[in-house]
Amino acid sequence: MQIKSLALAAALFAVAAPAFAADYVQQTGSTLTFATKYQGEVFAGNFPGFTARLSFDPARLDTSKLDVVIPLAGANTKNAERDDTLKGVDFFSIAKFPQARFTATKFRSLGGNNYAADGSLNLRGASKPVTLTFTWTPGDKPVLAGKATVKRLDFGVGAGEWADTSIIPNEVAVSTKVVFAPAK
Repeated sequence: MQIKSLALAAALFAVAAPAFAADYVQQTGSTLTFATKYQGEVFAGNFPGFTARLSFDPARLDTSKLDVVIPLAGANTKNAERDDTLKGVDFFSIAKFPQARFTATKFRSLGGNNYAADGSLNLRGASKPVTLTFTWTPGDKPVLAGKATVKRLDFGVGAGEWADTSIIPNEVAVSTKVVFAPAK
């Protein structure tokens, strides 16, 4: 009788307990890049050292979460003068705001392996909504390949003379390819 009661309790718990999305951690080979223009000339850069954690299950989007931490001091455009300017008070102001963070808890299916993660970007002390659209490639080392547009002026990035959108557009294209493995 006691064994039947335990089995029944376990079955009821299994039905009542929510299913949780799989947990993933970022692996080597992941990239986070940005691109914009300066006086009409396109330039790109990356943020080495970013970290991403993901809870994701395409069948349970309501339990999905993404957390990305971006150390801004590592911004690299392969131009030392531009990189120093980006780190200064008119742009990232890394002395006061050493990192940016993107968090998303609302995920939507866009059909097939395409999704959107509606989240919030915290940059320079401002928090604004940003949507990351991405393709999910499942497997032993799943890959999230995504893109977003960030309006830099919403975050005070590019103050003073740099606020002129004829010099640097307001929209900055961000793209990422994150290779994941199950968290242990």
